[in-house]
Amino acid sequence: MANICPLCEKGSKVVGKYSNSVRATKFNPSGDRRVYPNLQWARIPNGPRVKICTGCMKKGLHLQIKL
Repeated sequence: MANICPLCEKGSKVVGKYSNSVRATKFNPSGDRRVYPNLQWARIPNGPRVKICTGCMKKGLHLQIKL
C-alpha cells in the first residue's frame, strides 16, 4: 500500500531544509528530505478499513463514502 490518501490523493513531497547553525544566512543547505502524510486507519461505513490522512478524518470524508 502506497503512502497516498485514497480520498484526497495527498502523497509525499520533497522539502528543503537548512542546518540550524546557518539558518540566518541560508548558506550551506543540508539537503532535501521527504515528508509523508499522516495516514491513520479508519473504518468506512459498510466497508473495509482504509488508511486516510488526518485532514480527511477531521473533515469526516470517510463517513460520506458510499460503496
